Amino acid sequence: MTTLKQRTINGAIWTIIGFGGIYVLRFVNNLILTRLLQPEFFGLMALVNTLRVGLELFSDIGIIQNIVNSKRGDDPKFLNTAWTLQVIRGIFIWILCLLISLPIANFYHEQRLLSLIPIVVLYSVIEGFSSTSVHTLHRRMELRKLSLYEFILQASYFSTLIISVWLIPSIWTLAFGGLSLGIYKLVSSYWLIPQYSNRFAWDKEAVKEILSFGKWMFIASTLMFAAEQADYFVLGKLLSFKMLGVYIIAWTLASIPREVIKQLSLRVIFPAISQQADLPRSDLRAKILPQRQLILCGFAIILAALITIGDLVVGILYDQRYAEATWMMPILSCGMWFSILFYTISPALLAIGKPLYSAQSNFARFGIITFSVPLVFQSFGVVGAIIVIAFSDLPLYIVNLYGLWQEKLSCFIQDIQTTAFFIAILTLFLLIRNSLGFGLPIQQLL
Repeated sequence: MTTLKQRTINGAIWTIIGFGGIYVLRFVNNLILTRLLQPEFFGLMALVNTLRVGLELFSDIGIIQNIVNSKRGDDPKFLNTAWTLQVIRGIFIWILCLLISLPIANFYHEQRLLSLIPIVVLYSVIEGFSSTSVHTLHRRMELRKLSLYEFILQASYFSTLIISVWLIPSIWTLAFGGLSLGIYKLVSSYWLIPQYSNRFAWDKEAVKEILSFGKWMFIASTLMFAAEQADYFVLGKLLSFKMLGVYIIAWTLASIPREVIKQLSLRVIFPAISQQADLPRSDLRAKILPQRQLILCGFAIILAALITIGDLVVGILYDQRYAEATWMMPILSCGMWFSILFYTISPALLAIGKPLYSAQSNFARFGIITFSVPLVFQSFGVVGAIIVIAFSDLPLYIVNLYGLWQEKLSCFIQDIQTTAFFIAILTLFLLIRNSLGFGLPIQQLL
């Protein structure tokens, strides 16, 4: 039998391999679509998909976290009850989207949203019927199987989308194409684990447990959405959909380290800490910090490299329509360091049953974006807005740091040390770049 440490290491390796593979697919898909479609379409779809994710998070009752964290996580009654709640939630989301489509279309003065929103959000209904087997693999930390499955799933979806857009290059193809992912997931999820199935069930104790944990997850997830997606809504109002599409390209590339660490946080760090959550806080902290130190140092080097060459990558891969993404990307990448600090330790608070700190952290980020971005935009334009968004994870991190201190899991000294290391590496890379005659990554602004 493998030890928890071995499963954690193997899980981390397969998560990085799997997510890295998916990101390569997504990147290639993005490159192809940007040549087939107008930037405006990416801005519109970003807004609609953000709304869908928002509705999902506003109705989040922590089904994934419950299955991973609960002692009844392998009980068929518990799993079937969770699946039933998942189905109900998916239908509820779609009905809600029908009610808000008209006000949103009027707010953004874009009548295409009236039809796009119900089409895209239909994905939530389809996904609601998917098997809970995916969450069970998370619980068991069978991340090799899960990573391979998700890679094949995404490859099938991207292939379908590219062929569809090549045949019919329109915004409606993007909207209907997204539903194919839900259909593929619905069908394939029932093949993941032999003799594993879901059916409608209602166990009162399971419902009570799920909703008891879920009420905090609802708050945390709602504020997480507000924090992480507020930039799309705010910029969608301040900028044209074309400029929003350019921002999406810059953000997608800049956030690669952030998305990788989020996957590690959800799939590896959280399950691993959950299995040790009963340890005394001093012992738990002693187990977390050495492993976190290695992760932070590795990501410091990766992020510094991304900041240093990001603008060159954008300039090579994208045409002149996306030229402004070359200066946006390095600025956005700088702020990702606070995301890395946050996601490498925030699962500890969730694992010990303290999701409220996460909610407070996300509320702080939401406040910065919602109130500061429009004000700064009025005085400093797009550049000022991008800088505020780039460093909007700083308040998220600070509030989380307070929660860790309260729960005797503080990592502040380690954060100072690794931040100094990150700054030193970034300075070295920028000096090398400048000595080679490439100037600074934000040379276009200067």
